[in-house]
Amino acid sequence: MNIELVKRLLKRLKDGKIDIDHAIEELKKLPFEDLEFATIDTHRSLRQGFPEVIFGEGKTPSQIKKIARSLLKRKENVLITRLTPEKGRTLKKALPNSVYNPTGRTLFVKSHPVKLTGRGTILVISAGTSDIPVAEEAAVTAECMGNPVERLYDVGVAGIHRLLNKKDIIFSANVLIVVAGMEGALPSVVGGLVARPVIAVPTSVGYGANLGGLTTLLAMLNSCAAGVSVVNIDNGFGAGYVASLINRGEE
Repeated sequence: MNIELVKRLLKRLKDGKIDIDHAIEELKKLPFEDLEFATIDTHRSLRQGFPEVIFGEGKTPSQIKKIARSLLKRKENVLITRLTPEKGRTLKKALPNSVYNPTGRTLFVKSHPVKLTGRGTILVISAGTSDIPVAEEAAVTAECMGNPVERLYDVGVAGIHRLLNKKDIIFSANVLIVVAGMEGALPSVVGGLVARPVIAVPTSVGYGANLGGLTTLLAMLNSCAAGVSVVNIDNGFGAGYVASLINRGEE
């Protein structure tokens, strides 16, 4: 149940259109719903401003569909991450008003229009083309949470002039998400250019000594740029979420 529905419920109670018992029955549904295979946190949007997000990896299409429908009946928008193309196609057919992003492996289902709440633009930067899937997961997450999002892809340190050529868009962003694999140097470069929060996302893109993204992660954690924070390997969703919290305007 989202905040607007709770306000509407309380107004109906205040106006005498429903009685206390009816309001209590509605409020009983707030904390969670037990689906046996999943316990859905239906209270999350009241606490955090955004409903529970469904992690699609490891779940069957049937399980995802049931969780999504539980959220949708409460008038929540639903974001599903880490979907294979096969799962994405199946769920897109089953869930009306859904948009599947095959690059970011996300599916977004609207029960109502997304309200823009971000104070400024979130800029998502990828070092290379191979980093774009993680960058897209971050970008879609930030968009679903009500932010204007711009993308700047394939501008890594192997050709730093590509990044510097876009300095206007870089300097105008309110929060920056920088996604990189290999040696993970790009967030430090960006962090040294801007006076805004930079969220670094290490990816598992790289050759053997990259160690599945561990080398990148450690490099980003050791950044000499003071404004850089780091999320886990390939965690585009986490970066998009925290960027949205930073960018959130006054409610």
